[in-house]
Amino acid sequence: MIETVRNAWKVPELRKKIMFTIFALLIFRLGSAVPVPYIDSTTLETYLAAQSGTILGLMNAMSGSAFSMATVFALSIQPYINASIIIQLLTVAIPALERLAKEGGEEGRKKIASITRYTTVAIGLLQGFGYYTLIKSYGLVESGSVNGIWAGIVIVLSFTAGSAFLMWLGEQITEFGIGNGISIILFAGILSRGPSMIRTMYQGVRNNLDGVTGEGIFNLPVWAIPLILIGMLAIVVLIVFIQNAERRIPVQYAKRVVGRKMYGGQSSHIPLKVNMTG
Repeated sequence: MIETVRNAWKVPELRKKIMFTIFALLIFRLGSAVPVPYIDSTTLETYLAAQSGTILGLMNAMSGSAFSMATVFALSIQPYINASIIIQLLTVAIPALERLAKEGGEEGRKKIASITRYTTVAIGLLQGFGYYTLIKSYGLVESGSVNGIWAGIVIVLSFTAGSAFLMWLGEQITEFGIGNGISIILFAGILSRGPSMIRTMYQGVRNNLDGVTGEGIFNLPVWAIPLILIGMLAIVVLIVFIQNAERRIPVQYAKRVVGRKMYGGQSSHIPLKVNMTG
């Protein structure tokens, strides 16, 4: 792997793509630390830390902890993913979209991509409003701030703008970077939680060794660390296995006679990716 990266770095075009991708990810992580105004992010982070096993904890993990800190990238790339799934389902249900996908060619794909972008903004507005409602219901809007309509508009638009910017950033990585921009942003958000997870595991082991117990105290036995590492490694191996798995469809070529010679009769196969075909 190291040798592959080293060889890729020697190619000027690939080096530019890698540098562009790294720069885009730096922007992503920088935006994940810019808080949205009017929100008590400290109290919100404490509250969401107690909800780690719920859907809120999953959204926080997918956003790289930006959700718990109420930053401009709190919604992460989730609105775009939801919009893509919705448009793909509607492509089967709505004949006009189906014609665009099958007969529209490159122009049809561009129109569907444009519809997906507009749908992303609409879903971002809905999710941003829902997130703002959650924050407001728990009294996490900072005391002394503007608590009227203006605060809600600023918060919702900030979340939506951050999600739309990440969608654009992912498309730029796909076009000018190493590709799969949306997946790379999602992966970077999840990977950014690694240091905090290691710190939590270390503190849990210390609490267990010191015999510290009580409500809200996280204890982790030492023998659980190898199990966690083996489990994480097994998940990676399983994902790679499914990604590279293929179904080989056997093909039998018929024999044919040309003059006095006989040709054909060979057996071969057509490799179909399982992850692409289902």
